Amino acid sequence: MHSANQRIVSAVLIAVVLAVPAAAQEFAAGEPIGALNEDGVWQPMSDNVTVYGSFHFSESCTFDPDKNLILAMNTGNREGTSENDGYVSLINPDGSVHTPKWIGATRDGLELYDPLGSAISNGVLYTVDVGYVRLFDLETGRPLRSIPVPESTILNGIAVADDGTVYASNTRNPEQMWKVTTDGDVSLFADGVPLAAPNGVAIDPDGNIVVVNVNDNAIITYDQDGAVIRIERSVEGGNDGIVITADGTKYASSVRYGSVSRIRPGRQAEIIAAGIPSAASMCYDSTQNQLVIPLNSNYALAFVPLDSQD
Repeated sequence: MHSANQRIVSAVLIAVVLAVPAAAQEFAAGEPIGALNEDGVWQPMSDNVTVYGSFHFSESCTFDPDKNLILAMNTGNREGTSENDGYVSLINPDGSVHTPKWIGATRDGLELYDPLGSAISNGVLYTVDVGYVRLFDLETGRPLRSIPVPESTILNGIAVADDGTVYASNTRNPEQMWKVTTDGDVSLFADGVPLAAPNGVAIDPDGNIVVVNVNDNAIITYDQDGAVIRIERSVEGGNDGIVITADGTKYASSVRYGSVSRIRPGRQAEIIAAGIPSAASMCYDSTQNQLVIPLNSNYALAFVPLDSQD
């Protein structure tokens, strides 16, 4: 009888333990590339080793000039239902790996499913991810905030104004642009024609909002009130990424046709690079003066130095 009672008490204790949820773990950013040595001590990779890769359907990148690093957004497993497995890699300007998984080394305290467009502003990393605008601390990688955009169907491109206002494209029908303020207020910024599967978004030197279309070659400039003030044309359509440099020069990357078009102020568009498979939402490395272009399902980055361009 005593033994039977002990078994009952033990079973109850086990059931209670199993019923108590595990304590949530704190967010932790990943470390630069390295490995545990035989003594169990973390050993940073030695200077005579170079590693390339660490991408999984990288859709966009952005450049951190303070760290001199490229942040590549990776969407994780895209088969079937969306999973909380997106991550951010840190890449050196020569394309070698700095940190394979900076955000996403663990899933503790992290929601990041399929991050697409990305931007940096005032010490914050922004990305659009399955109907949310997500904010991360640029220094630590720690999640700061997630703002839902309930009526979006696929948020894709993103740009952030100096005051922290977010402008994000919605590529699938309905074709729209959304505005998100620093207070988290969400409103429709632009809707319908001339948007045609809008994708990459950027802010020009005058504070206007510029977006490229996938379904044609339009590069559309809106003022801050949402009025169209200019439509330019890249050489080829199917554009995914848009970069605007300080002198107002625009670069558009065509995910469909593999080219990069350049439009200098007051001049016609010209192709400066071609044959780039799945040229997605690129970023500008202002320190090395180069374009960095994710190649989506090719799991790679392409680098286009601008110093060599006329």
